[in-house]
Amino acid sequence: MELAYKLDSYGRPAWIALTVLGFMAWWPLGLAILAFTIGSGRMGCGAKRGFARWREEGEDAMRGMFGSRFGRGSQSSGNRAFDEYREDTLRRLEEEQKDFRGFLDRLRQAKDKAEFDQFMTERRNRPAPAPEQDAGQQG
Repeated sequence: MELAYKLDSYGRPAWIALTVLGFMAWWPLGLAILAFTIGSGRMGCGAKRGFARWREEGEDAMRGMFGSRFGRGSQSSGNRAFDEYREDTLRRLEEEQKDFRGFLDRLRQAKDKAEFDQFMTERRNRPAPAPEQDAGQQG
């Protein structure tokens, strides 16, 4: 990993050069280096994973379409009725999103509680281990 730290000190161009050299030497090596750089986030395109990445990309797209934070402080379209409709719709969508996230939190909590209750029930119903007796101490 000393090589990785050294290349990190030079930045992204060093990783790109290493990847190109890897492909020139032997294509599986280049492919392995490329997968490592993307997966470790060194290329800046693989650092965020899962649902959070998609949610942030969606929020960025909404900001691009409607201005800062879903229309708050965005420029007027010139049609006052449309601007009011847009504000009301975005406010309603934000409230629904907040309610849905709350629902998901309650659902996760209920699932965790059910799993814990099942564990405790199984633990209570498990037979108690019999005490071990030494063969030489029979009475």
